[in-house]
Amino acid sequence: LRKSYTAARGLGGMVRTTWDEALEIIASANLYTIKKYGPDRISGFSPIPGYSMVSYGAGTRYLSLIGGALLSFYDWYCDLPPSSPQTWGEQTDVPESEAWYYSSYIIVWGTNISMTRSPDAHFLTEARYNGTKVVNVCPDYCEVTKDADWWIHPKQATDAALAMAVSHVIFKEFHYEHPDPYFTEYCRKLTDFPILVTMEPRADGRYTAGRTVRACDLGYKEPECNNPEWKTVVWDELSKAPAVAQGSMGYRWGQKEGQDLGKWNLHEVDGETGKAIKPQLTFLNDSDAVIDVEYPYFGGRERDGFPNNAMASDVMVRRVPAKRVQLNGQDVYVATVFDLFGSYLGVDRGLGGECAKSYADNIPFTPAWQEKITGVEAQYAITLAREFATAASKTQGRACVLMGAGVNQWFQTDNTYRSIINILLMCGTCGVPGGGWCHYVGQEKIRPEAGWSEYSFAKDWEPASRHMNSTSYFYEHTDQWRYERIPLSDMLSPLADTKVFDGTYVDYNIQSELMGWLPSAPQLNVNPTKIAAAAKAAGVQPEQFLINQLKDKKIS
Repeated sequence: LRKSYTAARGLGGMVRTTWDEALEIIASANLYTIKKYGPDRISGFSPIPGYSMVSYGAGTRYLSLIGGALLSFYDWYCDLPPSSPQTWGEQTDVPESEAWYYSSYIIVWGTNISMTRSPDAHFLTEARYNGTKVVNVCPDYCEVTKDADWWIHPKQATDAALAMAVSHVIFKEFHYEHPDPYFTEYCRKLTDFPILVTMEPRADGRYTAGRTVRACDLGYKEPECNNPEWKTVVWDELSKAPAVAQGSMGYRWGQKEGQDLGKWNLHEVDGETGKAIKPQLTFLNDSDAVIDVEYPYFGGRERDGFPNNAMASDVMVRRVPAKRVQLNGQDVYVATVFDLFGSYLGVDRGLGGECAKSYADNIPFTPAWQEKITGVEAQYAITLAREFATAASKTQGRACVLMGAGVNQWFQTDNTYRSIINILLMCGTCGVPGGGWCHYVGQEKIRPEAGWSEYSFAKDWEPASRHMNSTSYFYEHTDQWRYERIPLSDMLSPLADTKVFDGTYVDYNIQSELMGWLPSAPQLNVNPTKIAAAAKAAGVQPEQFLINQLKDKKIS
């Protein structure tokens, strides 16, 4: 009977069974796998909670109780915009759709509200009755276009170029030529634009942007200063010196009595001295030097057809105002994120070097440059930037972008999203009713979340579940990495040390797992349920036994 069945597999033949028999086969297979290989060799993907919180919880609770690995649903089908936690540390924390009604200017960018979000679509229509201008940015004439005042259609996957050109115009006109008071104060108080970045010297006499300056660089140490490596630094206009502004990660975690309690906020105070400060946005008018900074360009300079220089074809050299400060006993040049961003955009601020004298100059990231890439006329990019920024200025930030999977499901989505988020931050829209970043997934604020998470992840039985992102799981376990066609060199910055970055994508995926950056299942090359028995037989505590085995590479 078995031979006749297995011989027919793949030929469309089916053998009818009962639910009881099917469940018994599944349960037996799971028990066998746990006993022989370990529970972390079992993984599962439940119906998403957006479909049914109860159905999702049923599957994940079962996996949690047997020790299996829960595979993520949010990233596998490109639903998670990684730009959100990259920028804010939060996962798609967006306003309610009714907030659109209060907006003065809406850009619908990569989401077909009228087709795929019919319960929310009326808010967009009502906003137009309220006088709100609606612009649809989409390659095709989709349903939401009929509900918009203006349709801009860039070529597929070129949205980032359009967004960078819009940023170029806004920075030039609203932050440099005629600084908008509201934008300036918003960026100074509520963004990372004032944060200092170290400038790393190169052999050619130029510099590259390094890491952020931290409290530990100013001499602060544990235990007097809590988490000094996680506290960023700004330049204080009042004292004309570096200051440790509150609000960075170091003030959020590991708070100690009498140190950082109550300091996780954006009050203009030095968290270590308690003195009032005023973070400075730019060193344009009081720099110690104007230095040449090299930036990688990933578009292919010669292919895009703008003038080359003596450097490698994929390196841009731009001028940045810098301060000389003493960090860890050494004189180091530092620059603000704001100045680095402006120079990266190629805005001419009178510093010379490779920058755009006009919007017609064909260098990154001008309106003329984006036209060759997107097909959108340069004047349209200029108009979009001016209209959006003007609306945000007059309404104190009540302008927004409705985002969606039309952008998110393209390669390098995080860079595309962040180029659009830059527009919102420069115009002071995030956190304002009717303004900011409105991602299409809607709201994750659900009333029964506390009880649902306890039920779903079996927190009433165990403290933690095994989780792994589905993308890495299938990339590794189905050997997709073997069929990778894009070499790592295509992703590598022209300024990177090629001796350090040598390998394949899967090598770095594994390295991130070994460093604890990325959850992975299975974790060990042995059955984890047998480690305690082996430790007992060796007369060693299980924790120490595992540590010793890992050090001796008997377990990996």
